[in-house]
Amino acid sequence: MAEETQSSSGEFERERVPDDALMGPGKFWGMYAGEHAAGTEFMIGPLFLGAGASLQDLLLGLLVGNLLAVLTWRYLVTPIAMAKRFTLYYQLERIAGSGLVKFYNLVNGVLFCFLAGAMITVSATAVGVPFDIKFTVPESVLGLSESSFSVLVVIVGVVISLVAAAGYSMVARVANIAAPWMIAVFAACGIVSLGRMGVNSWASLQEGTFWSDAIAFVVEQNGPQEFGFGKIVIFSWLCNGAMHFGMADLSIFRFAKKSSAGWAPAIGMFLGHYVAWISAALLLAAQIKTAQDASANPGALAWSAMGWTGIVCVVIAGWTTANPTIYRAGLAFQGMLPKCSRISMTLLAGAVATVAGMFPNLSAKLLGFVGLYGTILGPMGAVIFVDFYLMKRFGLVDELASKTGAVVNVAVLIAWLLPVCVGLYFFREFPAYAVVPAWLACGVIYLLLSKVSQPKQFSQTKA
Repeated sequence: MAEETQSSSGEFERERVPDDALMGPGKFWGMYAGEHAAGTEFMIGPLFLGAGASLQDLLLGLLVGNLLAVLTWRYLVTPIAMAKRFTLYYQLERIAGSGLVKFYNLVNGVLFCFLAGAMITVSATAVGVPFDIKFTVPESVLGLSESSFSVLVVIVGVVISLVAAAGYSMVARVANIAAPWMIAVFAACGIVSLGRMGVNSWASLQEGTFWSDAIAFVVEQNGPQEFGFGKIVIFSWLCNGAMHFGMADLSIFRFAKKSSAGWAPAIGMFLGHYVAWISAALLLAAQIKTAQDASANPGALAWSAMGWTGIVCVVIAGWTTANPTIYRAGLAFQGMLPKCSRISMTLLAGAVATVAGMFPNLSAKLLGFVGLYGTILGPMGAVIFVDFYLMKRFGLVDELASKTGAVVNVAVLIAWLLPVCVGLYFFREFPAYAVVPAWLACGVIYLLLSKVSQPKQFSQTKA
């Protein structure tokens, strides 16, 4: 394997982050606030209502699920990130081999691009409202919206890609500036929506039937739906499974100066995936009550509640989600082509995300999609966990590929693909259910196969 080379871009893609490049906790709090109180929330919040979740289940389920997500980031990802200070992709390369990681990076980068594409779509819905450019969701997943809307998607995608290409510092700076204001607007959207439905006191909130009436309307339009407490917990915990269980955020926390930075996802989970999701769902409930319309157009929903403030919030919200996602995708693509610069690969990721954003139906399927990419990418994090904590304890070699020059570590390949295929087969209706079982199975299989396949003489002399 090639020796680590000095980073020319200051992003340290193939070396440890040096001490003088480490960042204080504030940088991470701002980034996670911006990323998770963001464009996704304008799509996911209304989807809960559309899927038939009761208000009580939503309030309690999101509380439990988001707490589990924060703990996973803090105690699973942060210690390894600070100990190794490598990107996810370079760390996997040292374990699994350059050939296998190229394939993994392709899958990883493409999935991240599709997620970022949905956020570009969200921002474009808001840009189109003042110009009366319609956002329509075609029936086909691969159907395009109107040509004028596709042009908006391209413009928004170019701007977002340029910011992401500027590097992590720029991504964090944009998020720090935007996050506090966005969180306030999200909360305001929820309060205004309650007022539009006549809910102006705690008593009227308890006695009101606005939520059940909205669900009844959605059921009448789309048929029976069910999204109970357990499903909400699993979804809110594992919708970012690729980032924490899958260790994608090793690439982020490798810059952390203190372990307290690992608590930063809390601001995104509880102000974003809690307050913002509920507020966005209330936007749809208010629209159903006042206009008998169950369409979840993020720009139109925000416009109806907050006017120009809502429009600007949706634009920036989509932007601050897509920025770090495209940044991660760019690192994945650079892991495939290490001789290419991170900037060029980030721009490539931005182009793929922009094309994905031109297909609006992708954003309408976020509840299923985030579980899918968590199930596909999450289990590989178990390989890193086992390699870091358990290999030497079992007399095995850690970071095997970096020491043997192997292009493909077969133990990693089997341990990753087997649980993923089985999990997606049995949980294809709601893939998020498969994330934890697949993660555990991957770790166990990797350890057992390594015990069988690693040369004993090599293990005894090198471990």
